[in-house]
Amino acid sequence: MPCRANILVTELFDTELIGEGALPSYEHAHRHLVQENCEAVPHRATVYAQLVESRRMWSWNKLFPIHVQTSLGEQVIVPPLELERCPGAPSVYDIQLNQVSPADFTVLSDVLPMFSVDFSKQVSSSAACHSRQFEPLVSGRAQVVLSWWDIEMDPEGKIKCTMAPFWAHSDPEGLQWRDHWMQCVYFLSQEEPVIQGSALCLVAHHDDYCVWYSLWRTSPEKNGGDLHQVRPVCDCQAHLLWNRPRFGELNDQDRTDQYVQALGTVLKPDSICLCVSDGSLLPMLAWHLGAKQVFTVECSAASHRLMKKIFKANHLEEKINIIEKRSELLTPADLGGKKVSLLLGEPFFTTSLLPWHNLYFWYVRTAVDQHLVPSAIVMPQAASLHAMVVEFRDLWRIRSPCGDCEGFDVHIMDDMVKRALDFRESREAEPHPLWEYPCRSLSEPQRILTFDFRQLVPQQPVRAEGAIELRRPGRSHGAVLWMDYHLTPDSTVSTGLLRPAGDKGDCCWNPHCKQAVYFFSTSLDPRVPLSSPQSVTYTVEFRPHTGDITMDFRLSDDLGSVH
Repeated sequence: MPCRANILVTELFDTELIGEGALPSYEHAHRHLVQENCEAVPHRATVYAQLVESRRMWSWNKLFPIHVQTSLGEQVIVPPLELERCPGAPSVYDIQLNQVSPADFTVLSDVLPMFSVDFSKQVSSSAACHSRQFEPLVSGRAQVVLSWWDIEMDPEGKIKCTMAPFWAHSDPEGLQWRDHWMQCVYFLSQEEPVIQGSALCLVAHHDDYCVWYSLWRTSPEKNGGDLHQVRPVCDCQAHLLWNRPRFGELNDQDRTDQYVQALGTVLKPDSICLCVSDGSLLPMLAWHLGAKQVFTVECSAASHRLMKKIFKANHLEEKINIIEKRSELLTPADLGGKKVSLLLGEPFFTTSLLPWHNLYFWYVRTAVDQHLVPSAIVMPQAASLHAMVVEFRDLWRIRSPCGDCEGFDVHIMDDMVKRALDFRESREAEPHPLWEYPCRSLSEPQRILTFDFRQLVPQQPVRAEGAIELRRPGRSHGAVLWMDYHLTPDSTVSTGLLRPAGDKGDCCWNPHCKQAVYFFSTSLDPRVPLSSPQSVTYTVEFRPHTGDITMDFRLSDDLGSVH
């Protein structure tokens, strides 16, 4: 550069504002690239916070006591004290907060402006903290801090862009949908009781990349407290092994009850159980329900340590045998020379991204076949892949061409994206937590493939072809796919729809799982008119040698044309 610039234009923000390195980047620019009195676009950012009580959101951070009804009465699985005292994972949980029902949380404070950054002045990436005193609106238990930011594009603040959720938005009806910037959920290190009207102090801490919060009874500055706390780090292992949805899944008492009921129908007093799922509580359920002996496989040392702590806290460390090795490497000695009569899985594996990746359980079942008695029971006994055609309220925008943007023709970028989508990998399904992305079903759910875990993994591909009839009018943006696990003939756990779609097609999705979305490229550009498709034809193939499921969906109209 021949001279320093007097205008700085940049976009370095993420949902947390500073998580992509905005502070050190601006700091460097002011020191080396721009003039002292430069103007920055955007000009200023402000971070807001609101303290809430929410059992649902707190369940994404802590392991609750789990109740198990047995023939001998109720047993309670308790978390180790180490888990209860752990400050948790330091990372923010970014979600579409507008999709969390107001009934799922109680607001304890007003919206508090925590701190601002003026990008036209020298910016520091050094650790800092900012406190705000407030009086709780109601009494309750402070557990979660909801946070978001807004930016003023100009010095006068006339042009503003806000990430505020609908209840804190100045124009809820004109709320702009975004997926690149959402809202933040932060968890306090421990829940704290608060009393209506009794003054408290909320403190926002940040380093160069992360933000976290703490709650003080009195102003820490006046009390001589050390505001500059070290960023909290998980010391119990659980927050490193289980993500937020997994915590929620383990805390789902209804889901646990379903497994308990299914186990009750297959367990016998002489059952030798082998559990295969990552960080699962199934071994404890099996023991409490009367299994003679329980083995569980944990592949990683960290997971082995965590489960050992949980078993010890429940006085089961001598009763449940943890085997730290991959299932295919099991030997008769690992099982004490015994044969397994009941093979259990949720199934859940931390490496799974798409719903069918948990079919790894089928491969494990095949690998351990030599260790099973001939009449062994496998639970779940089968799985099925389901699909449904949907119209998204907003999610289609992440694949839609931009066309004209604020008067600029960006078709060159659209063409580049379109060429990129011609790659095979880009035409495959991608995972999305659809409870955050409302959609309307245009068809009934349809079973595509079935996988019988009572049999070994087949040698040849399993292929299905067919058509999904569309029952409702709408724009077919894509197909949603998910897995159902049939624990027994009478009990099924779904990773997709929790109940049939309503009359208008409204969907209720399992909030603990990501569903798979296969976008129909021809229907994603709202500028292109479509004839009304009558059905969607599909070809889906399971390839046993790789574990892949390949798929192709095509829209067909009433004239037989394929799009």
